[in-house]
Amino acid sequence: MTAPLTPPPQDRPPARGDGGHPPAAPFTGDFGDGAEPGPGKAAELRVELRDAAVIALVLGVAGALLGLLWLWWAPRVPLVSDAEAVYLGDTEGEQAIGIDGTFTLLAVAFGLASAAVVFWLRRRGGVPLVVGLALGGLLGSLLAWRLGVGLGPTQNVVEHAKEVGKGVTFDAPLRLGARGALLVWPVTALLAHLCLTALFGPRDPDPYLAQHPYGTPQWDRGPAGPSTATGPDAADPFAPPPDRRP
Repeated sequence: MTAPLTPPPQDRPPARGDGGHPPAAPFTGDFGDGAEPGPGKAAELRVELRDAAVIALVLGVAGALLGLLWLWWAPRVPLVSDAEAVYLGDTEGEQAIGIDGTFTLLAVAFGLASAAVVFWLRRRGGVPLVVGLALGGLLGSLLAWRLGVGLGPTQNVVEHAKEVGKGVTFDAPLRLGARGALLVWPVTALLAHLCLTALFGPRDPDPYLAQHPYGTPQWDRGPAGPSTATGPDAADPFAPPPDRRP
């Protein structure tokens, strides 16, 4: 007597989940559970921190250019002395407002330029880069303010009036009346960088489509009828028939 021959095992279709469709592969994405970053993420974080420090330093130094331009283009407030007191040479002038406006417009231009350059060099962005961009803009504004005031007309108005003499018009010290203008550069840079990232930044792939073992599900393939493709994207023969009721 001989033992019965056992037929070779055949490949069976994968187990069915809800609705008769193969279960999707488990999602292995990062849910931010506080796990320690791997070596690759740690190295990437160090690079981002280094780039953020460089950006902050470069923008802080660029504030010197803003200060020189402000000193050059800002209007002057005329003063005149009668040997007893110092008066405004033009009581109806708006030179003081023009000084603040010049600084604000220059800060807006520097904020847009810095955001464009940072986005062009580091398109992927990141929180450290954004923090470096804001911090660099603030440092640049402070340096520009102090440099313009320091290189402008002397702050000792009384001594200056004695030097020029009675009835001679001279320039008042350069002052920034609206201190909120110091925040124009960093705020403008942050908003411009946010807009550039939203419009032209890289997009993350869809995690569901990346994890699905058979590509795009059949119910998402549109009303083109049964698919004739073969391979992973072929139509599922075990899928339920479509509902053709009117």
